[in-house]
Amino acid sequence: MADDLPYDEALFRALTESTAAPGFEGDVRRIAEKAMEGVVDRIVRDRLGSIFGVLDGPRDGPKVMVAGHLDEVALMVSEVTDDGFLRLTALGGFYEPVLLAQRVVVLGRAGAVPGVIGAPPPHGLSDDARKQSIALDQLFVDIGATSRDDVAKAGIRPGDPVVPVGAYTPLFGGRRILAKSWDNRYGVGLAIELLRVMRGAPRVNTLYAGATVQEEVGLRGAETAARLVKPDVFFALDAGPAGDMPGGTGMGKLGGGVLLRVKDRTMITHRGLRDFLIDLADAEGIPYQFFVSQGGTDAGRVHTTGIGVPSAVIGIPARYIHSHVSIIDLDDYRAAKALLIAAVKRLDRAALEAILGGID
Repeated sequence: MADDLPYDEALFRALTESTAAPGFEGDVRRIAEKAMEGVVDRIVRDRLGSIFGVLDGPRDGPKVMVAGHLDEVALMVSEVTDDGFLRLTALGGFYEPVLLAQRVVVLGRAGAVPGVIGAPPPHGLSDDARKQSIALDQLFVDIGATSRDDVAKAGIRPGDPVVPVGAYTPLFGGRRILAKSWDNRYGVGLAIELLRVMRGAPRVNTLYAGATVQEEVGLRGAETAARLVKPDVFFALDAGPAGDMPGGTGMGKLGGGVLLRVKDRTMITHRGLRDFLIDLADAEGIPYQFFVSQGGTDAGRVHTTGIGVPSAVIGIPARYIHSHVSIIDLDDYRAAKALLIAAVKRLDRAALEAILGGID
């Protein structure tokens, strides 16, 4: 595997520091669209906001769809109290204790309003209450308002998204990067970098590479996007929870290579496509690790559309996902990029037929 595969730090910094709550993905979509312009033959969108750059190939070649997802786990204002606090509802799966005392911005009509997630202080709680895990309905956002009218003047009302704040930060040694939303700006950025590579490469398929919306709230954009593209093969690009820290599961180790998901709650990976990727990684010397997840990805929805779409996840492990921060290893990113490029370059009609024949 080439260790010198380009990594566009400026692109990933912009992607991870931008905001995209489920249903409110416009900021990240605009970055992705600008990055695709001048690289692709055309850009297509569905009506929910998923976006794909297209590189047209031979008429008899398969359609290959590759997607990250634009959105990140976030919150939404559900109620404004008389004292100017904002009650919350979840947009995606949070473990509530990671939210307490975190900085956020509320995206209202007047722009981004800074605030902090608060809860009743421990000083007045009983010993039993302190030991209990905090629930979302106990949390609120404090923007410094003193009344319902203050909140209205700030341009905030129920239904507005609340998103984390976090800076892109290289850690010790520079190989590992701390950022707000690797789940799943990893996939968005890799889809864009794939288009850049394939622009000048021989084409044996028609490539649709981009990102879906509303993955974190039920894989919704994956379904509408698959109906738009009607792919023959699908690769989901997503970050899986690393388990290599104290108390972790042990699966998904930073620096262990590309994450090949064999099963999750939404999909059993297509046997023929799984074998295609493993054989390719072995042949190319690309490090990989297997993964079983309790979660799901866009592949869980795409693989059951139409008459069935062989689908797989080309992922990387990320520590602390579904929180305000996460950490990835650039060696894993480069392994995922190398495998994705190799797979797309080889996926002609004959390779597709061999994959389809590999399910017995």
